[in-house]
Amino acid sequence: MFDSPLSASAYEILEVDPGVDDVELRRAYRLRLRQTHPDTGGDAAIFIQVQRAWELVGTAEGRAAYDRRTGVTHEAGTEWSGWRPPPTRTDTRPRARSYGHPGGWRRERYLDLIREWAGRGVEVPDPYDPALVRSAPRDLRRLLADALAEEATARTVSDLGMGYTVWHDVVAGADADDKLDHVVLGPSGLYGVMSEDFGGVVGFRRGEITGPSLGTRAPVTAALGRMRTVAKAARVKFGGAIIVLPDDDLSQAVTPLGTTRGVPVVVVRRSALAMVLRQGVPQARAIGGNELFDVRTRLQQTVRFV
Repeated sequence: MFDSPLSASAYEILEVDPGVDDVELRRAYRLRLRQTHPDTGGDAAIFIQVQRAWELVGTAEGRAAYDRRTGVTHEAGTEWSGWRPPPTRTDTRPRARSYGHPGGWRRERYLDLIREWAGRGVEVPDPYDPALVRSAPRDLRRLLADALAEEATARTVSDLGMGYTVWHDVVAGADADDKLDHVVLGPSGLYGVMSEDFGGVVGFRRGEITGPSLGTRAPVTAALGRMRTVAKAARVKFGGAIIVLPDDDLSQAVTPLGTTRGVPVVVVRRSALAMVLRQGVPQARAIGGNELFDVRTRLQQTVRFV
């Protein structure tokens, strides 16, 4: 919450200008608590956001740190690097086999478009400056949010160890954006994984993800279609589909959405992804021995990257 390029700021949740004094800020917080409390007809999810916003800006020290981090103020020697590409890992622990560049296509697209949006001749010394990102159109912020989500999933899978193989940014259609974010192969099965960030709490209806920020999009349907394309090309069968979302956007760690054409679908919090990949999606078929080697070989020979 609040760390996504798509999320509202703490001040927006409290419905105040970032420049208000501390007295007005506290008054706004109390008002928002009354407006959003579930016992008075408010939205429980927003009520939690109001409390979290106050945790961030409710003290002078916390507010100053939050303002520096999100670009409200700029002080010499302080900068927030949370949206920049992650540093290259230097430790030697065993990692999952990894192919492709997670989030790479969307980061490149974001960098091209943020400079184009800023205007010809305008210097953009830091395309990840929080103030710049927050002021950009939602479509641009979504590109960055998705890149961050894909990178987070890649780190989780990598930490599962050598028993897993993952392919990132896999071609699944004629359009570069029509891709499967991750294909993950391990002892618990073969999974198609999409790393998403819709910028807010989501719901579910008839096996699909819903929410005010999704519009007409159908992420589960799109993921299953992309998985079918990859499966047909490699002559393999996916054991399940996993949609990964930020923790704060889901009411529970794992939400099963049923089975479509024999493929079980689950929506999981980022913090629960490792557990799901180790234990397996319910009703998914485990893979082992020669079959695992055969599936890996087929994918390795056919997977292409955007």
